[in-house]
Amino acid sequence: MLTLNHPLPNFRLPATSGKVFESSGYLGKTLILYFYPKDSTPGCTTQGVQFRDYYNQFQEHQAEVFGISRDNIKSHEQFKEKFGFPFELLADTEEEACTLLGVIKMKNMYGKQVRGIERSTFVIDKHGQIVKEWRGVKVEGHVEEVLNFIKTL
Repeated sequence: MLTLNHPLPNFRLPATSGKVFESSGYLGKTLILYFYPKDSTPGCTTQGVQFRDYYNQFQEHQAEVFGISRDNIKSHEQFKEKFGFPFELLADTEEEACTLLGVIKMKNMYGKQVRGIERSTFVIDKHGQIVKEWRGVKVEGHVEEVLNFIKTL
């Protein structure tokens, strides 16, 4: 699992809008990768909508936002369209990025133990270094906290 002040290894994932995300393609920009459990669920929708609502401010600080979950591209396209997300969603169906950043955890769901994504956000600086991470994120106020951090870079 990667930690703060380590370079983000290059990885590729399918993205919405028919694109392919490659992490090395964002050197020179600030990158925000937010991991969320599942498309179209209440907390994940709220989080995505908040990133959408602050998107222009992230762009003003040369920060690119990407949401990542284990859902497939078809699910992501529907989620993105329904809520008008201006950023791409990445399909990590093989858990490549999830494993790299250590966001897969055992969680309780209706009394059962299940493997799932722990809501987490990472900021990667212009040099490709992980400079901030939030794990076990609570949705309320989180996106504002990320934006406030971006403003300090």
